[in-house]
Formats: sequence, C-alpha cells, structure tokens
Amino acid sequence: MNRIQSLFNIDFPLIAGGMVWCSGWRLASAVSNAGGLGLLGAGSMHPETLREHIRKTRLASQKPFGVNVPLLYPDQEALMAVITEEKVPIVFTSAGSPKKWTAFLHDHGIKVAHVVSSAAFAEKSEAAGVDAIVAEGFEAGGHEGREETSTMVLIPSVRKATSLPLLAAGGIGTGMQIVAAMALGAEGVQMGSLFAASEESSAHIDFKKKILETGEGGTKLMLKQLAPVRLIRNPFFDKVEEAELRGASVDELKALLGRGRAKKGMFEGDLTEGELEIGQVASLIDTIQPVNVLIEQLKQEYNRTLDQMKKLNSW
Repeated sequence: MNRIQSLFNIDFPLIAGGMVWCSGWRLASAVSNAGGLGLLGAGSMHPETLREHIRKTRLASQKPFGVNVPLLYPDQEALMAVITEEKVPIVFTSAGSPKKWTAFLHDHGIKVAHVVSSAAFAEKSEAAGVDAIVAEGFEAGGHEGREETSTMVLIPSVRKATSLPLLAAGGIGTGMQIVAAMALGAEGVQMGSLFAASEESSAHIDFKKKILETGEGGTKLMLKQLAPVRLIRNPFFDKVEEAELRGASVDELKALLGRGRAKKGMFEGDLTEGELEIGQVASLIDTIQPVNVLIEQLKQEYNRTLDQMKKLNSW
C-alpha cells in the first residue's frame, strides 16, 4: 500500500476528478465502491445541492469520498460550511491559492489535496500544509493553468520539487498510462474524461456520445485571457476561436461566454452553443460503460503492463 492509498484509505490509488456537471453522487459513490476515491464536483452545485449529493453519496457507499472545490467559483464560504457541517473527510481544491482554505479544513479534521500546474505551485502548496498534490498537465480537460506543461514533463518536475504524496492528472485514461505516471514519480492518478463518459456520470447522454466521437486534435485550450479551458470543437468553440484570433478584448470574451455555457453543453446536451469541456484522452475513449467495469479494466491493464515491463531487456 503506497502513501496515496494510506492517506485516503482506498484500495487502488485512483481518484475520479470532481468535474462540473459530471461528478454527482452516482459517479462519486460508484468510484468509491469500486476501490478508488470518488469526488463530488462542487463547482456546479449550489450549497444545498452539494449537501444533498453528500448525503446521497453516503447512502450509496460506505467507502471514503471527497469533494472538489474549484476556487474560481462563487459561494466558496457557503460550500465550505456545508462540507464541514456534513463532515466530509477529504477535499480537493483547485484553481486558486492553497493558503485560502487548507488550515480551515485541517481544523475540521479534513484531508486536503491541491491541484497544481507547475513545480512552483507545488512548492507553495506544500508550504501551505496540504496533504497531497495533484499535478495536472496541459492535456487535461476543463480549467487549467497557464503554463501549458505536458504531464510527461510536469510529473518529474513536481516530484523533484516536493516530497508530498503526488497524484498525476491530465491525459490519463488507461492502465498503461497509470504505469507511466508512476514511473515518472507519481503515487496515483486522477482521471476525469474517462469517467465523464461513464454510465454513472451526470452529464447529458449527447455530451457523452460527443466524447466518443472526439478524435486526435478534437480539443484545444481556449479563453486564455479569462481562465484557460480545454474544449471540444463545436460552433461555440468556433466563435471563441474567431474572437481570439482577431484580438477580442477580455470584456468581449466575457460577453461571448455569458453565463451557464458549461451547463448548457455538458448537462443539457446543447452541442451547438454549449461549452464542452474534455481532455485530450477523449480520443482513446470509445464506449460508455459502468464505473466498476472501467476500473476493473484499468486494474487488469495496469497489471498486464507491469508484467510486460518486467520482460523488457535492461540497458
């Protein structure tokens, strides 16, 4: 058992990222029941909605679970109040300073992991007292850092910068990639896109089908002047790309984005005007399956890959 397994009391060092509009109680409980760590995506939840999902997760699973709180969204204080009142054991924070909530959460007996996009932010997270770090590479879906460092480069860089338990994220969706991440210095992985397309994901079925259709080059990092986010190419994407290429101002981009774009695309299934967030690994996803099947396949491929690695000739 490695440090990630011990820290979160899980069988397999696999975390399902807390994705907006995808990570509700069904997904979180299914991942935890299968031996990983399920996270609720608080970024798309009002405080009382989060409370409902926490309670439903507890009814559906006796295993550890957590909540992801992106720090770029409003209602943080109310969300944190619900999390502490409901005695959630684990919180993953992202898209903001780890200093803001780590001490508060620790005071309530909650373990904290923080998502970073660089070695410098990893050092700041360790200084802030977090329990674990998620190093997320440029390949990831959703909101990202501005460094655009790939996972292959980021993980060894962060491993060198910090001694904390380390999870790799970004472009990981197979057992082979889990082995690769661990070879680079990670002790576990966080996956999003694979679970966004699972049966238990709360995403709209049309969005899930769109994930399956997304091939190589089908996503791109956009809206870098606001908050960088990786999107599937669709008519809304084309409008954003046209605006950015002609040098649109921040205010114009904000007006174009408007409100509720992610909900419209991922939760309501509007594939034309919605914001469709997914990672590059979407090109490797070709079926919608239950979480327990996905995790069993990951375990088998992970073990098979390790066996294959043992047979390679040494240099």
